Amino acid sequence: MLDLASRNIKYLPGVGEQRASLLERELNIRSLYDLLYYFPYRYVDRSRIFTVAELTGNMPHVQLCGEIRSFEEMGEGASHRLVAHFTDGTGFVDLVWFRGLKYLKSRYKVGTKYVIFGKPAVFNGRVNIAHPDIDDAETLQLSSMGLQPYYNTTEKMKRSGLNSQAMAKLLANLFNMIGNSGINETLTAEILHKHRLMPLNDALRIIHLPKNTRELREAEYRLKFDELFYIQLSILHYAKDRMQKYVGHRFAKVGEMFNRFYNEKLPFELTGAQKRVVKEIRRDVGSNHQMNRLLQGDVGSGKTLVALLSMLLAVDNGYQACLMAPTEILAEQHAATLRRMLDGLPVRVELLTGSTGKKARVPILEGLADGSVNILVGTHAVLEDNVQFCTLGFVVIDEQHRFGVVQRARMWAKNNIPPHILVMTATPIPRTLAMTLYGDLDVSVIDELPPGRKPISTQHVFRNRADEMYSFILCQLQQGRQVYVVYPLISESEKLDLKNLEEGYAMLCNKFCDYSIGKLHGRMKPKEKDEEMRRFASGETQMLVSTTVIEVGVDVPNATVMVIENAERFGLSQLHQLRGRVGRGGNQSYCLLVTDYKMSDDTRKRMEIMTSSNDGFEIAEADLKLRGPGDMEGTQQSGIAFDLKIANLARDEQLLQYVRDIAREIVEADPQCNNPAYRVIWERLRAIKKNNNWNWGAIS
Repeated sequence: MLDLASRNIKYLPGVGEQRASLLERELNIRSLYDLLYYFPYRYVDRSRIFTVAELTGNMPHVQLCGEIRSFEEMGEGASHRLVAHFTDGTGFVDLVWFRGLKYLKSRYKVGTKYVIFGKPAVFNGRVNIAHPDIDDAETLQLSSMGLQPYYNTTEKMKRSGLNSQAMAKLLANLFNMIGNSGINETLTAEILHKHRLMPLNDALRIIHLPKNTRELREAEYRLKFDELFYIQLSILHYAKDRMQKYVGHRFAKVGEMFNRFYNEKLPFELTGAQKRVVKEIRRDVGSNHQMNRLLQGDVGSGKTLVALLSMLLAVDNGYQACLMAPTEILAEQHAATLRRMLDGLPVRVELLTGSTGKKARVPILEGLADGSVNILVGTHAVLEDNVQFCTLGFVVIDEQHRFGVVQRARMWAKNNIPPHILVMTATPIPRTLAMTLYGDLDVSVIDELPPGRKPISTQHVFRNRADEMYSFILCQLQQGRQVYVVYPLISESEKLDLKNLEEGYAMLCNKFCDYSIGKLHGRMKPKEKDEEMRRFASGETQMLVSTTVIEVGVDVPNATVMVIENAERFGLSQLHQLRGRVGRGGNQSYCLLVTDYKMSDDTRKRMEIMTSSNDGFEIAEADLKLRGPGDMEGTQQSGIAFDLKIANLARDEQLLQYVRDIAREIVEADPQCNNPAYRVIWERLRAIKKNNNWNWGAIS
């Protein structure tokens, strides 16, 4: 049987060296396997013939059968074009070409019957089809064409003759090469029968050459099943293997520090969600297995308090704990919060960042090495080789998507036995993404806000009503409140956006001249950014004009207004994160989303969702449906390298859960991967990992 993965694409008839190089550069297609799994992005029904009388300007691609009555050349320069007047007896439609005019006039004849295929449009009241596909009606077998596949190609490919039709021909050549030998099956006969799945060989042929919609749907289902099944199998097998391989520190008791803090220092009664999560963590650390848990919770839901209680469990059992934060100012705030909350308890908390001087660093490093430092709060600085713990037992990673997999995995090397890991995020992750990106972690969710927190009032403000908004901001400032104003900065190299912020800053300084206004953006040096945030946090500045660098920032309870200019430039999850910068205190807080009156339907939907919901998980699910998983904030930094070829996490949630359960049964039944009944599955998984270079890292 042909080894598709190892056979270079250049050996396929119709490709050769030059086209192979182009396919690799443009589409990352190197092998026959890559081409086979390069699926069409849509299909057009070529079995139906429309009439010219049916055509309108908003129809998809259509097929007509008739003849050209005459040709006419029109326009000059760039608008020079060839127009063929085409009719089927029910009316006329203009066929229009802007290039290759001499060839086209010689190729197509007046009075000959043709089948025309293209997308109709209306110009100056006349229906036309630009650059249609044309086939001789006498030789075209419409009934056998079925659904015509369309493949995404690039401009460079099209200039070299590799358009969608050419890609379809290459696929046809590939299936001729495969011939009767077929394609290796990737699932067991039992799974195919039990779950009523089409054989892989049939599914791959049909996905490229479907005859009708029914068989296309069956083929899509089989290929989606395959894709999601092997992702989940890899995740669950990795998690099972890790659990068997790594023994965890066992925290056998709930001791003095935990109980004293809980009974004497707890600032408020824990919510039901916080109690549930603490119990889940206690159960994990009380076993003999290393904990890897993801803690999700909206901004202000009380994740830090749960993290502190967890770290006190470590301290009570003779272990050290570490809390990693992505920025110095956030680490400083965490350290100050922990020290304040633990005041009066014999728990030593130290802060280690890149700014910690040599003189201050020495006693911290000594305290870590001899065990006298109980809790270390820090940034990436804690990953340095000279930071050595005595008995590191528990690690908390805040805003975990800001740390790369390799960086997080270095925490494992700080101890002979890997510490328990709690990764926290205030970016709610849709269930399908959590099962895929963090599927090897146990997931805890804090879905309640502490008592006293008021929902943030979110309003959509049109720019022509900005004066009313500024009057409202002035009232808030007069009451002693503070205000964020955020401008979009999609890329730090885009001067236009930075100029936008600078112009906004100048305008606001002029409009609110009685107040101190700070400025923050990604081109500032880290120390400058930290100083601006410190000034705002301390109340020295009353307004902070910023880009999205404040998306993950410090806790400023006195800030009650978040203004987001050009809100249409942000995704839902990012808008929700920015909104979470306010509402930290007991005062009513507001988020004002500023856009022009004219906006796209997509923008209108996002504004409606934001103004109607404060639920981060609901918003994240909506964001996934609107933008897709590839654009979701944080997913590109997750450290997991795979591309979904056909499945869609926004639409295939039920199938994802279904295949995850099947994969779990197999992992539980055959954890050592040596049961002959599952041989084809484990061989397939090894091949996928080899060919796709999946990287699950040491910590997801």
